[in-house]
This record gives sequence, C-alpha cells and structure tokens, in this order.
Amino acid sequence: METIAIIGGGASGLMAAVEASLTLRQAGAVAHVALFEADPERVGRSILATGNGRCNISNACISADAYRNQAFVEQALMHLQRAYVAERGKTSMRTLEANPALERFADMGLVTREESEGRLYPMANKATSVLDVLRSTAAELGVDVQTDKRALRVDAPAPDGAGCFNIRFADKTIAHAAAVIVAIGGCAASGIELPKPLICSDMQPVLGPLRVDAQSAKLTRQLNNIRVRGTVHLERGGQRIASERGELLFRDYGVSGVSVFNLSRFAQPGDDLVVDFLPDIPPQDMERFMMTRRKRMQKLLGGPLTLDRFLEGLLLPAVSVAALRKAGLRTGDRFTQEMVPQLCNMLKGMRLTVEGIGDESQCQVRRGGFPVERFSPATCEALDVPGLFVTGEALDIDAPCGGFNLHWAWSSGMLAGRAAADCVARGEEVSSGKAHKQRSGAPADAKSRPSDKRSPDCTGSIRPSSDNGSRSQGAMRSGCSQTLACADGARSFSGRDSRPQVASRPGNPQASACSGGSRSSFRAGKPQRPRHPHRNERGKSRNQRGGDAARNARHRNR
Repeated sequence: METIAIIGGGASGLMAAVEASLTLRQAGAVAHVALFEADPERVGRSILATGNGRCNISNACISADAYRNQAFVEQALMHLQRAYVAERGKTSMRTLEANPALERFADMGLVTREESEGRLYPMANKATSVLDVLRSTAAELGVDVQTDKRALRVDAPAPDGAGCFNIRFADKTIAHAAAVIVAIGGCAASGIELPKPLICSDMQPVLGPLRVDAQSAKLTRQLNNIRVRGTVHLERGGQRIASERGELLFRDYGVSGVSVFNLSRFAQPGDDLVVDFLPDIPPQDMERFMMTRRKRMQKLLGGPLTLDRFLEGLLLPAVSVAALRKAGLRTGDRFTQEMVPQLCNMLKGMRLTVEGIGDESQCQVRRGGFPVERFSPATCEALDVPGLFVTGEALDIDAPCGGFNLHWAWSSGMLAGRAAADCVARGEEVSSGKAHKQRSGAPADAKSRPSDKRSPDCTGSIRPSSDNGSRSQGAMRSGCSQTLACADGARSFSGRDSRPQVASRPGNPQASACSGGSRSSFRAGKPQRPRHPHRNERGKSRNQRGGDAARNARHRNR
C-alpha cells in the first residue's frame, strides 16, 4: 500500500485529503492518506478565523481576473470544471455552470447562503460548521490525521524514479510517501525546504490595513474607530492604480476596512489614498449639488449657514470637523459661495499618504511563495518534481476579500488531491501485473527482475520514524516494500521478513516470488518451466504410477 502525504491541515490540505480519498475509492484503489498538521492540538484552526468567525467560504461570482497570476488560475479552474463534468456524466447547464468546490461541500452536507456582493457563508453562519463537515468526511474516508507535525524538508526520490519522498519533521521523525501535497499556507511556506529548483520567494503580508505618514495620521487619530462608506482610490504619481468601494475604518495609525484591505494588494510606500465620501455624485455635478443644497437649507432656516450646519446630515459630525480642518476651514465659519470648490475637493478627494502595511497580524494572506511557472495548472504538480504538489496560498496567488482566497484553497486542494490519487492508483495497477512504466519509464511489457537492492532514501516505513533507523509497520511505497506471494495469498511485510523463507524448487507449492526490493530464490535468467499434466511423474509413488497406467490402458481399449 502506498501513501499520499498531505502537509498542512488548513482549508487546502483538508480538501485535498477528502478529494484524494474519494478519488481512490472511485478508482477501486487502496492507499494510505496521511495528513500532517503543525498545530499541536487540531486541524483547521485557520478556517475558524475566516470571515470574522463566519467563514466566507466562496463567492457567487468567481472570476479568474480577480486573482494574481490570472492565467494560471483561469486554467486551473477550467480543468477542475471539466473534471467535475466528467465525474457527474452530465452536460446540462446546471452541471456546466456549477461551482465544483461548492458542489463538493454540498456532497458533504454543508448548506450555504448568499449575502451582499456575492459572498457565500454557511447557513449556520459559523465557521465551525464548515470545519465540522470537512473533519467528519475525512474521518469517514479513513484519512490518518496527525497533529504537532511541523515539516521542515521534503526530499525527492532518486533521479531514476526509485524510492519515495522523505518528509523530515521538527521532532526528528521521517515519513515516506509516493506523493506529497504541500498545503501549508503563506505564513509557513518559507519555512519548508522543497527539492530544487522549487524555491519560495519572500512572503509579504497583504489584504490588511495600511499605515499612513505622520501628517495624514493627525487626521486618522481624530477619527479612530469611526467607520464611513465611500470609494477609495489608490494613486501613484498622479496615476490611478485601483479603486475600491465599501467600508473605510479610521485607525490611529492609518486606515482599515474591506476597501483598504483590497487596495493593500497593490499599495506601495508613497502612494496616495484618495477618499471620496460622495461616490454617487459625479465630480462635474458636485458644485451644482452643493449650491442647490445650500439654497434649500437657507430657504427653510431663513438665514445664513455655518459650515458645520451645512455638513450635518451629509457626514458624521466628527468626520466633518476633521475634514474641514484638513481643508483649512473652521466649523463655525459662515458658508459662502467662495468656499464651494474647497468643500468639493475635500468631499471628493481627501488625501492620505501610504507608508506601508499597518497591523500585519490582521493581514489575511501572504503574497509570494512558490512561483506558478514551476507547476502545472491542471494538477498543481511541480513540473520538475513529479509526485510533488503545492496548493493554496503556498503558491504565488492571492485575491481580494469576498471568498476568493478560500475558493482557491478549496479548488487547488481538489486538483492536487485528485491528481495525487490518480498517480498512486496507476502505480498500484502497474505493480499488480505490469511494469512500473509511469514511475520508472520501463516499457509496459518488461519483465520484473528480482532485486536485493533497496533505495538508500527509504527506510521502508510510510509512518513517521526516527532518524536512528527504526521502522514502523504500515503501508509502503512501491520499491520500498517486500511482498511474499504464497499459495494461500500475498502477505506484506515492513522491512525484512522475520520468518524463514521456504526455498523455491520446482514442484514446491510454497515457492516464493518476491517483487520490488524483496529477494527471490529463483536463479537469475532461469525462469521456472510450466508443468505439463502428463509429464514430470517423478515424485509419485509406485502405486500412483501403476494406477495411472491402468487407467490409460482402459481408455485405449475403448
């Protein structure tokens, strides 16, 4: 039995474990799916923190153009959609337009509901319901979950395809597997060493609050913890880079909120945030709006207006005071027509200068990781290291708020889980009667020759083992196992067989035929001849030979 090892028990890792197990079941293959999580207590802790504890699981309007490295994501989502259609065996519009990740959650029993801007949440409105169905499904499918296992390094098999992957953990143990899925997220991606040329780029926190310079902070400190709605533009050298409409939260160090989180993916020190408090009014209509408003209010009150009175009902009082001060105006001043351009500029373009990310602990993702150019978008498999997959945030892919990042975690986990299971299932079919073509490159009709050599990189155990050479019992990768094929069935052993093997002689029903790294008692180059039913009478008693002769004579007489 071979092993699929999944490093990381977050969103992508749990989905990969479920999908790998389902794919193996559908293929009728048997393999060991093991999930290793660094958290000492449980898996899925990162899922519980998403969506303020509600888990914004996906979005009703998923589009590849929302993601960094758009072309890679577009191809990946397309391949996942095709796999889903092939699995369902239907071509109805509902199947063609379905969200494969959401459909898999529906299979697991999760019900979702849609909120504003297409955000999808679990019906129970708690992230625990998402984690519960993932953990329950993984347990029901037999996934071996191990916590407090922080992986430090993954060693590839030998260049000729022999051996297996070795995963080295911080607790000095080693696990072995036929396929490895790295789903450790952005925070830990730089802490694991993968086979060359897979090198993790610097990870930068994004999708978080922004810090502003000292001059701008004078205003944000006055408005600390006050929320407003509007549009925020990101400008660099007078050029507009991006715009986001939504909530803005002032903080003592800068600004936060969903709109700022999304802009933080593009912001650089020195950029300007331009706040538009009245995004529904076009700039060319602002002066007319202001004069009309002033005329109506003066007609009702029967007298002149002060600036603070004019802004009542338009902005919060604290925001009015801070904005007027930044525009060089005072609240008690009488509102005159000459002040209209200044007020328009303040309401449509209050400027704040960016210094960088504010509170890194609030950032939802990390930008960077392993470059997508080294991976196949159809499977998330490394092009240079077959059998090694990287998913989720560990790849250099990120997206705005709204369920897009979690959707990528589910989708990439499904792609890798399917592909890893297919790889192991093909290997199992080959080892049952064909040459190991997919792994070693040998022709399909080549004869397996017994070998007494074992891979120097494999200790024979797929369960974690200590560095001192101890081996644990369990399923083993092809090439690291010893199978004794006997008359009463096949028996698998970890390491070397502790029982004496029966010598293989012609006519002996207990002859052993070993494969992979096991020994064979047949002489090399002299395969056993098939026995003929009318020959090889040696070994029979005289009475048996006489009885056979008498029966043959009677048959001839007839």
